[in-house]
Amino acid sequence: MKRFMIGQFDRFDINRQNRDFRDYFFGIEVNQMESLDELQILKDNIRDRNLKIGIHFPLLKNQWRARDPQYLSKDNRTYEESINYMASEFERSEQLNPDYILLHYPKPVILDGNVDWSSWRFCDNTEYYYESDISYNYFEERSRNFFKILSQQGKKYNFTPVLELDGLNKYIYETNLLEDLLDEYSNIKLCLDFGRIHLQDCIDDNFIGQDIVRKFGRYTHLVHLWNAKVDINITNSHYPALKSLNVADGWGDMESYFKILNEVNDNYKVLFEHKSHLISDAELEECYQWVGELVNR
Repeated sequence: MKRFMIGQFDRFDINRQNRDFRDYFFGIEVNQMESLDELQILKDNIRDRNLKIGIHFPLLKNQWRARDPQYLSKDNRTYEESINYMASEFERSEQLNPDYILLHYPKPVILDGNVDWSSWRFCDNTEYYYESDISYNYFEERSRNFFKILSQQGKKYNFTPVLELDGLNKYIYETNLLEDLLDEYSNIKLCLDFGRIHLQDCIDDNFIGQDIVRKFGRYTHLVHLWNAKVDINITNSHYPALKSLNVADGWGDMESYFKILNEVNDNYKVLFEHKSHLISDAELEECYQWVGELVNR
């Protein structure tokens, strides 16, 4: 089964496509085309190369004030704008017949106030709440509403909704809310970002990366794969996952994540969400071969 993907972000990069893509790959994940002209170039290449695609929301850049819709916002105007933003981009995406459309969850992110989140990327302070600012009951109510809407939109436009887990707090990892919603709205799946999981594992004492993979593995449609080195600082973000990277030096234990995931799921896809220009052609091929071994064990 073809399970590997590469990313095409902002525009269709022909050089990246020719260097990074392989005939045995599933397809590409596209995100935030810079203009309608770039979107047309993308469409032409999808047709000419017979590519399958997934979409990391949004398909077209600058359609709202932020990249990610804030469907859990306590501000009613922001909430309404977010729902309309999603509907508009889902309709735009339909012509590409994507396998999936991915959004970040939760948004706004709910942050444990005892954790240093300075390494997490937010466009502004509307992208997060602290736990003290939003109750669990409100979070549950908004999440249920969001899942209902997203499930309906996925069926309407014939795509699999995929939620990439963002920064997580106890509302997710200490309850069964997310599992219950995924069971109720079974067309919605998850993306586990192994690099992001490694980072939170390092900065949050209450978060255990392997437990997250174990808890949500059976719902996973997609893995976003990259590595980073975490010691005093976080360096080499979005570095390719190479077998030679030593966990003892602060690199993420990608092998353990795949091992746990494989126990409950054998049909997820893997997007290489890395900076492939940081390594040689030979190292890139080594990356693909090693991850292929991990996925197919």
